[in-house]
Amino acid sequence: MTDWFPLWLSLRVSATATVVAAMVGIGLAYLLAKGRFRGRGLLEAVATMPIVLPPTVLGYYLLTTLGVNSPVGRAWERLFGGPLVFTPTAAVVAASLSALPFVVRTGRAAIEDVDPRLEAALRVAGHPEWRIATLVTLPMARRGVLAGIALGFARALGDFGATVMVAGNIPGRTQTLPIAVYDSVQAGNDSAARTGALILAGIAVVVLLTVTSLSTRRT
Repeated sequence: MTDWFPLWLSLRVSATATVVAAMVGIGLAYLLAKGRFRGRGLLEAVATMPIVLPPTVLGYYLLTTLGVNSPVGRAWERLFGGPLVFTPTAAVVAASLSALPFVVRTGRAAIEDVDPRLEAALRVAGHPEWRIATLVTLPMARRGVLAGIALGFARALGDFGATVMVAGNIPGRTQTLPIAVYDSVQAGNDSAARTGALILAGIAVVVLLTVTSLSTRRT
């Protein structure tokens, strides 16, 4: 493997996507764990749908939502002077949606596991909900939340179907490592495919070991 651009692009895209998924996902996880409102089940279903949707179907929906003929696509082109699809930004959007469910589901479970008596003690002391969240709930749930973020990163790094649908396969521009591995296999370049696959597998093992450590260590 002589061209390392797909690896650097994948790391950059997945890191950015993980930040986006963490910011949105932690908020959604807290809302789903603590909120009681109509439509809560529907919100959870929509947030976690990318887990069960085939990646190409997710990519199709993104392509129709962000394409040049869509309202979002036209607004983006007016603002930035170019289309959103078939750019690294589109790859970030696809990876963010792929990572989001892992942050939401793991984060929600961790938040729900926090002892409610600790939160009740701060309410009795007159603290507002946002302060209870920052002082008790999120710090106590941090290992579960971090595990979800780590899983989200791994999912973003390995995304193929949605990314290739919405960002394309443009060498030197939008070709991420999973897409490069596929291209290498199609071209009969076994050495490049093997190297890329080993890198992705190695990162996946590190992430899973991290998640296991976070899940088993006491808070």
